[in-house]
Amino acid sequence: MKLMADVRDADRRLTQRAAGRIPSGVGRLLSAVEETAESSKLWCDAATVMAVFGGRNGRRGAAAGLAALTLAQVVSNGVGKQLVDRARPPKEWIEHDEVEDRLDSSSFPSGHTAAAVAFTAAVAPAWPLAAAVCAVPTALLALERVQSGAHYPTDVAAGALVGLGSAWLTRHIPHLLRYWL
Repeated sequence: MKLMADVRDADRRLTQRAAGRIPSGVGRLLSAVEETAESSKLWCDAATVMAVFGGRNGRRGAAAGLAALTLAQVVSNGVGKQLVDRARPPKEWIEHDEVEDRLDSSSFPSGHTAAAVAFTAAVAPAWPLAAAVCAVPTALLALERVQSGAHYPTDVAAGALVGLGSAWLTRHIPHLLRYWL
């Protein structure tokens, strides 16, 4: 029980710190990244650019990224949020108006983070440079989810784990199927 109390306390402190100490200009940048990532638009656009201009590696990376992103969304939004009904961080912790725009759905895990990490991690084996470029908005998006009051840091961490697991599965399922079949 002490460990869970410590995690809750760390979640509170980190959420309040992120929501209160980020300069407004950075906050606007984070909001812009979140808006472009809404409904996976950013990742679909990145996949299109990769497929059109990246040759074979770009097409492989785009396909892997979109497959991993889809799996991450199913796991985080379709399963995780249904199993764990966690309330969003309390509005009193957030010192800005963005907190009024958040959804009422479960906070755990962060589906935005899961999708972003899944896409970026799945792209990496096929085209490391494209993954490095995608890592920048992925990190900004993860920070925004906490800064905006939409998620606790542990929600974002869980979303990142779902994303990494989805990327790993996307890469290894064909090999596993050949082994099992």
